[in-house]
Amino acid sequence: MDDLEAVLARVRDRFLPEPDERDRLRTVAAELTARTREAIGDLPVDADVVQVGSTARGTWVAGDRDIDLFVRFDADLDREELEEYGLAVGHAVLPDGHEEYAEHPYVKGTHEGFDVDLVPCHDVETAGALVSAVDRTPFHDAYLSARLDDELADDVVLAKAFLKGIGAYGSDLRTEGFSGYLTELLVLELGGFVPLVESARSWHPPVEFDLEGHAERTFDDPLVVIDPTDPTRNVAAVLSAANLARFQHYARELLAAPSESLFDLAERDPLDADDVRDHLERRAATPVAVVFEAPDLVDDQLWPQLRRSLDGIVRGLDGHGFDVLRAQSMIGGDEPERAALYAELEVAERPAVERHEGPPVAVRKHAASFYESYADDVSPDTYGPFIDGDRYVVEREREFTTVRAYLESDAATDVALGAQVEREFGERDVLVGDAVATLADEFGRPLREFYEPYP
Repeated sequence: MDDLEAVLARVRDRFLPEPDERDRLRTVAAELTARTREAIGDLPVDADVVQVGSTARGTWVAGDRDIDLFVRFDADLDREELEEYGLAVGHAVLPDGHEEYAEHPYVKGTHEGFDVDLVPCHDVETAGALVSAVDRTPFHDAYLSARLDDELADDVVLAKAFLKGIGAYGSDLRTEGFSGYLTELLVLELGGFVPLVESARSWHPPVEFDLEGHAERTFDDPLVVIDPTDPTRNVAAVLSAANLARFQHYARELLAAPSESLFDLAERDPLDADDVRDHLERRAATPVAVVFEAPDLVDDQLWPQLRRSLDGIVRGLDGHGFDVLRAQSMIGGDEPERAALYAELEVAERPAVERHEGPPVAVRKHAASFYESYADDVSPDTYGPFIDGDRYVVEREREFTTVRAYLESDAATDVALGAQVEREFGERDVLVGDAVATLADEFGRPLREFYEPYP
């Protein structure tokens, strides 16, 4: 434990914001808050402004420069007016800012070197009485601000730095990791960073925490943390099983062999074409890639569609006998970006015939139907029906004998693809075997993730 304490002392020195950084952030946040109140004063409706997020609670990692201001309008204000007035305030405070869209539009910009989000929301009475999802954020801030003392706040910073270092931080749908709010709740519930990793190393999912003891429903997720401000919600719903397992793996590693390097996300160079060929030669599997122009979507819309499409293609490949060893969705290239559904296959070619089993002969009605459907088939490519064991069997012509034929066919679009991906799929390129090495210029980093995986 002495070694762990020494490591954590050095990590604190690196990742806890210095007093000058804290003072600077407070000054800029106060200035932006005053400008927001001034802009609100020009509106025909009442509103107030509240700073939320990690920089409001003192739980940000040194160097993070985010200021989140929420403008709260009356709960009865209709959505169109909320958007109109919210954007008016945002553009007044951040004249060089631009509009982005979550559940409704908001203004994002920079001020004095800080990244600023100015978000309109409804001032609802409880987090369970939402008009839109962003309305619950001020409740999260109030709950944590009332319960995190300075020591716990510092431990939250350690937890965030650790999760960033292992690549499991971020609730965006590309990462599917731990959100800041989830991290803070876990540190609060377990009493610090060290108690959190000590607990996590022994978790057996599903794991549930209910800080206020008022869960109103059950969840199927591997980690369940009931939102203390809204008992119908699992704060960990976005967290993937893989990132939960990753956290457990590195929690065990930190406790067994403490190292400051676990708090540093390794920057990995992309593979070049020769690197890819070396991996292909060693593995002797068959790589395939379906490449197409990535739909013009924000990441939180794009990545779920890519994963859905990858799942569909994998099921199609397996269903046609091209056994998938591993598969991954990839994004690469310049604007416009291209996407790739990449897989390695254990089998790339199949026989001209495939086995098709019917029901047991003893199952009279279904067996007779199967037999009769093939009994009059005079095709030279159909063998049977005959009896193998206790059931009817036919061997019939296989639809696709090569993986290329399948992936270039219309049948490849019959799987469950993401809606926008499906629109781009008609112009896909299919690469098989050594040809995938040509993707290294565009997809070198995700190819390194694929061929040099680690926990």
